[in-house]
Amino acid sequence: MNLAEAIILKNTEKHPLKAAIGFKKKDAGWKELSWKKFSEIIFKTANALKNAGIGENDKVAIYADNSSEWMIFDLAAMAIGAVSVPIYTTNNAEQAEYIVNDSGAKIILVGDQSQYDAALQILQKENSLETIIVSKKAVWIKKEFSSYYLEDFIAKASPELECCKKEYEDVATIIYTSGTTGTPKGVMLTHGNFIRALDAHFEFFKFKNFEEELSLAFLPLTHVFERSWSLLCLYGGARVYFLEDPKNISKALEEVKPTMMCAVPRFFQKVYAGVLEKAEEGSSMKKKIFNWALTVGWQTAELRRNEKPVPFWLKIKQIIADTLVFSKIKDRMGGRLWFLPCGGASLSPEVTKFFESVGIHVTVGYGLTETTATLTLFPLTHFEHGTSGKPLPGVELRIGENDEIQARGNGIMKGYYNRPEETQKVFTEDGWFKTGDAGRIDGKGNLVITDRLKDLMKTSNGKYIAPQPVENLLTNNNFIQQIVLIAEGRQFVSALIVPNFEFLKDHLQKNNIPFTSWEEIVKNEKVNDFYKEKIKELQTDLSDYEKVKRFTLLPAEFDINTGEITPTLKVKRGVVLKKYADLIEEMY
Repeated sequence: MNLAEAIILKNTEKHPLKAAIGFKKKDAGWKELSWKKFSEIIFKTANALKNAGIGENDKVAIYADNSSEWMIFDLAAMAIGAVSVPIYTTNNAEQAEYIVNDSGAKIILVGDQSQYDAALQILQKENSLETIIVSKKAVWIKKEFSSYYLEDFIAKASPELECCKKEYEDVATIIYTSGTTGTPKGVMLTHGNFIRALDAHFEFFKFKNFEEELSLAFLPLTHVFERSWSLLCLYGGARVYFLEDPKNISKALEEVKPTMMCAVPRFFQKVYAGVLEKAEEGSSMKKKIFNWALTVGWQTAELRRNEKPVPFWLKIKQIIADTLVFSKIKDRMGGRLWFLPCGGASLSPEVTKFFESVGIHVTVGYGLTETTATLTLFPLTHFEHGTSGKPLPGVELRIGENDEIQARGNGIMKGYYNRPEETQKVFTEDGWFKTGDAGRIDGKGNLVITDRLKDLMKTSNGKYIAPQPVENLLTNNNFIQQIVLIAEGRQFVSALIVPNFEFLKDHLQKNNIPFTSWEEIVKNEKVNDFYKEKIKELQTDLSDYEKVKRFTLLPAEFDINTGEITPTLKVKRGVVLKKYADLIEEMY
């Protein structure tokens, strides 16, 4: 079955006038498209692509920020049996050109001026690219170079379309990995990968009144996590609002008031640390009320988690706790959020327990681009904090050599595009996908991630360090924005630390430390003593060999543009270690 057809036809027939998507144009409020209008624009776009010569299995690239046009173009391509190829907007012209060339994309959708300019550079070279489609009229284009505004491109196309019939094994998209460990590889995901994975989620959660839900898409749609989640919401008839600039997330939460939203661990860590910091600054009475509310919330959450009845006296306490404390926390996130899938990296149990106490279910999951995002996740009840949850229906897991997590099932990719040898490397002889992550399965069937095998460090004393749990522990604090542990072949653990400059600036003012420049502040003795004490407090429960003994504060965040982090905010450890090699040596 065609994925686009599975999403569009059922929902358009069932509730044609119900809102399907929401979007915000510059200097205007949020607008919505009904399922009928949404499907018409998708089909017009699909027919325009056909008129431009795009046929079955041809590649169509998308190089734009989140928008309604992004999703429309994606579904339109799949509706006619073409293959969509997303490109991160943080990729420069050279990186985008690599993906266009490797995939053989014929048409590319771009969003803003910088993306158009990059695409134009690619178009003017000898390769597969023939046409540039631009979603925004504000972008200045050169029409003589096969460049068209999307509105004009689809203007004369028919809104009627019979979707191309596809087999489950047919490729729907090629998603290029963000490349923490080398050249990006094109992951081929099929129509069947998506449809079976979407069905498995609904079987797993047994959602009630899902059509009434509203999701805010603020992570990049280019990434498999947000794209799969947004497709799942549309598949189930829920509304999806698209946020173009993730920096506007706070304002968008207040305006849109979503009920669901997927996010990465840093989002939850920042909310958690911010709430605790504010509580700490309050009066002794406010602190007592906050701690009492958390205790009540936790008692209620534990009963809910184990599907046990909440006594009447506890319900009354919960109402008071919600009124005095939790409602204020939830209001800052729009007031209606109750379900938040979390992926991309591990999230510490302290954070998930906090959100459950507040009354927001963070469903931690685990998966890769190669597995159509999800292998395991928290169910709504009977989940275990500190794990990555249970396998989805249709997913099998086993623990292989070196504790490597291996998987097989409905979501496993068809392979890497044009890379048969690379594909062969990631599958065992008996057909299991090798994730490259280490873990174990506990007595209740939950997956527990220990670390990425490639990240595991061995000190010169022979001790193995898994960096992620330690890094998570330290970044749960509001004064630490980013951190990279160093231990491989060293006699002790050290770290490169990027402060949370917003909170550090407040600390400077409160302690009468004059601000000069961040380059000087990170070398300031008082600031370093403050971080030394902070790190000592946070590491109390770690084994001695795991503790950070020395650290260096950095004056700026790790940057996507300099290649230090991926577009999904994962640190490229190798790049960072090389760039800061001299600073690291000074610590030893």
